[in-house]
Amino acid sequence: MDTMLAGRLHLPSGAFRVEEVPVPVPGPGEVLIEVRAAGVCLSDVHLIDGSLKPFGHVEDLTLGHEVAGVVHTLGPGLLGDWTPGTRVALQAGQSCGICANCLRRRSPCLDSRTRGVDYDGGWAKYTTAREDTLAPIPDHLPFDQAAIIPDAVSTPYAAVVTTGEVRPAQAVGVWGAGGLGAHGIQLARLAGAAPVIAVDPLPGARERALAFGADLALDPAAPDFAETVLRATGGRGLDVAFDFAGVPPVREQAATVLARGGVMVLAGLTPHPLTITEGTRFSWNRNQIRGHYGSSPEHVEELIRLASVGRLDLSASISGHLPLAEAAEAVHRLENKVGDPIRLVLVP
Repeated sequence: MDTMLAGRLHLPSGAFRVEEVPVPVPGPGEVLIEVRAAGVCLSDVHLIDGSLKPFGHVEDLTLGHEVAGVVHTLGPGLLGDWTPGTRVALQAGQSCGICANCLRRRSPCLDSRTRGVDYDGGWAKYTTAREDTLAPIPDHLPFDQAAIIPDAVSTPYAAVVTTGEVRPAQAVGVWGAGGLGAHGIQLARLAGAAPVIAVDPLPGARERALAFGADLALDPAAPDFAETVLRATGGRGLDVAFDFAGVPPVREQAATVLARGGVMVLAGLTPHPLTITEGTRFSWNRNQIRGHYGSSPEHVEELIRLASVGRLDLSASISGHLPLAEAAEAVHRLENKVGDPIRLVLVP
């Protein structure tokens, strides 16, 4: 067990390849994880195309921030009672939790980084993890479903329950029914939102939105779009609108159908400026814009509990499995929407 396959990105050139690398050795407070499943996310695509950059100077990186597996080898100095064979999902991010930047939620320090973005991730047979990033999973929760909970499910969950503060019977709109938005629809319904209105230009995505629990799925280009939203909400508009697409026109459109006191949550990331055309109306309505990014460890733990007791079914989220050796093909399929996947999962 000296070497293993890993999906590696050379940042300066943008070259991605699956190659043999040394098996990592767990340091103090770490364990070695035998990876059983690793999700493929648009963030991985953006790392490869260069539109997403790691924090700090990184030249070569093993991708993969959605990871589940079993504890294989224990490093020195562990505080918890971990044993080999324990089934775990890995938190996508880690935080030192003690410095001013982390405590005040400012810029990340060297100990506040994302797995598979700022340091080596789980597109590999083995990966190391700090013990405080381990989230135990029950025997009956499949590894592929557990792997995508950090990020694919936890990011929209945190957007819905924490940033958006969705309450039962609130009208919610979800723009973008892809990997994040489909789960946003599912989770808004779980939170009791009514109605849940999905918005996506693709007919297939609108069909998927309905399958994931949307009460209504609309084409944003429909000439009667605003009238339909108002009719579905009893003339009030949306209490919370979620942008999971990260597209400037989405934000302009969402702002026009917010209820008085309604909130727009920006979960989709874009470098483009944020504009509100009808600024006076936005202010008169006492509307708000809230930025959202990622999730916290407690969100992952809550989702594992919800999935474990059957309140949250993630089986439909797994669009396919590919061997680790075909990681480049998985990236190609996601980037080009081949089969319109929600989540493809690599199996080492």
